[in-house]
Amino acid sequence: MSHDETNGPIQVVEHTADWALQIRGRDLAELLHHAAQGLAGLLTGDLPVGTDEERTVRIDAYDTEGLLVGWLSELVYWAERDGLVFRDIDIREMTPTALAAIVRGSRVENLQKHIKAVTYHDLAIRSAGEGLEVTIVFDV
Repeated sequence: MSHDETNGPIQVVEHTADWALQIRGRDLAELLHHAAQGLAGLLTGDLPVGTDEERTVRIDAYDTEGLLVGWLSELVYWAERDGLVFRDIDIREMTPTALAAIVRGSRVENLQKHIKAVTYHDLAIRSAGEGLEVTIVFDV
């Protein structure tokens, strides 16, 4: 993932001691899909990730931002605990406060980045052009 790339749905944003991603999507499902792919890119860089492990994810939240944080926090948990990184995302059901998805990925030898937490720092999903946009800050 290029740090100087300015177009496309995922952009790395320089941030003080943390890492941030600016994510875009046509709708909430695509925004969450791109957020998961961006997270996988931070965790693995350009290393290939297979699809030999599968998990079912169910998230319930009070609001849409909480759904995003819960979703990414679940993926961070598996990465940090088991070295599992998921790049193949299949969102099955979605509302603004609930998500059911199947994720497929594989274990990686070494994570490129270790993420302690997905934060709520300046987190706001907002309309942008023909879709949605959010900047997500990760505590590393």
